[in-house]
Amino acid sequence: MSDRQKVMELFEEHREQMEDRIQSGIERNRKGFGEIRVVDREGKPVEGAWVSVVQKTHDFRFGANLFMLDELENEEKNAAYKKYFSGLFNMATLPLYWDATEPEQGRTRYEKDSPKIYRRPPIDLCIEFCEKHGIEPREHALAYAQFFPQWLRGKSTNEVKYALEERFSQVAERYKKKIPTIEVTNEMFWEKAPLPFYNEDEYVEFCFKLAEKYFPGNTLCINEWSELWNGFGRASDAYYAYIQSALLKGARIDAVGLQYHMFFPLAKEYEETRKFYDPAHLFKILDQYGKFGKPIHITEVTIPAYSQSDEDEALQAKLIETLYSLWFSHENVQQIVYWNLVDGYAAFAPQGDMTNGENYYYGGLLRFDMTPKPAYYTIKELFEKKWHTEESLSTDSRGKALFKGFWGEYEVQVQAGEKRFTGTLNLKKGYPNGLTVEI
Repeated sequence: MSDRQKVMELFEEHREQMEDRIQSGIERNRKGFGEIRVVDREGKPVEGAWVSVVQKTHDFRFGANLFMLDELENEEKNAAYKKYFSGLFNMATLPLYWDATEPEQGRTRYEKDSPKIYRRPPIDLCIEFCEKHGIEPREHALAYAQFFPQWLRGKSTNEVKYALEERFSQVAERYKKKIPTIEVTNEMFWEKAPLPFYNEDEYVEFCFKLAEKYFPGNTLCINEWSELWNGFGRASDAYYAYIQSALLKGARIDAVGLQYHMFFPLAKEYEETRKFYDPAHLFKILDQYGKFGKPIHITEVTIPAYSQSDEDEALQAKLIETLYSLWFSHENVQQIVYWNLVDGYAAFAPQGDMTNGENYYYGGLLRFDMTPKPAYYTIKELFEKKWHTEESLSTDSRGKALFKGFWGEYEVQVQAGEKRFTGTLNLKKGYPNGLTVEI
């Protein structure tokens, strides 16, 4: 085992127990039964009809941020970015940072033709891309004090509250019907807050109550930095405690966001990832946050390869396969969002600047030249082949064909003699999953 391979040692040591929980969890939490009933024109069951079910979509959401949409340095790269993004993901995180959507007070930047800001494509452009490719957009950082606009600095708490209400109202008017998940607050761990209100006890509660007012039908998510995985997996963990506090104060938090950035230098990777790469500890953290009884969103994932060597890229893919499988198996996890699709365009390493850290530069699923890494194909293989259902069935004497599949939309084909039918079945958790076909 090479030095880098050692980071997998806890996954390998507990492989049998981990795989048992993963496989049983996937079977229990990600799949359900669907029934196709075939009858003739008199309503009598048709025995021996051929039935085909082929999964077309996943209800489970998996994606990446869309921050480099039309932001790359030439059209060839922009076209490749769109192709590889739409060719894999069903979710996209959109950059609604306040300093980018309203850089000057009263002058917003939502329209497609808005002036460019690096890694902040206009939201209307992002929505258009998502709608074209059947991708669900996800709002990021509605109230994120680190990216509040400069014109808000020095304002009083009342002035900040007023401005926040204006912002929430504005975003809701444009996007509440188009973006199901609204990430209300993000990263409360900063010691040096740019605004005094950020440190006040009511900040999270205020933001969520404001979000409930303007986004009553959306999923309201809270989000926090990766260090939460280094907790003990108990109620005294800081993030858990402040979620619990906000809930007790009446905040409507619908989903819990957990970031997972492995932003560690290569020299410290092994030392720093012991809890992050321990399956028993990961399940413990998920189980603890699952006690809220709310969906968990793995909101920002970065697993660096550290180089373009075959070994490093293979290890990145193996880690992603292991982590995605563990998260996918857990009953509370509902979304997994990888962060930067492409190497070299992270916030700290603009346009391929390798001097800002190998973890940022090599943290994508595509290389800087836009060629896919093994990690890209690993995620594709998981959701399009391993976690995918296709069945060819025959109806019984009751005219019924039963199958068990992953939650999602299916194309259904039925043939009885010369008669044919093609339709759709949505296999959804908690719903009656049946389709009657008259043929």
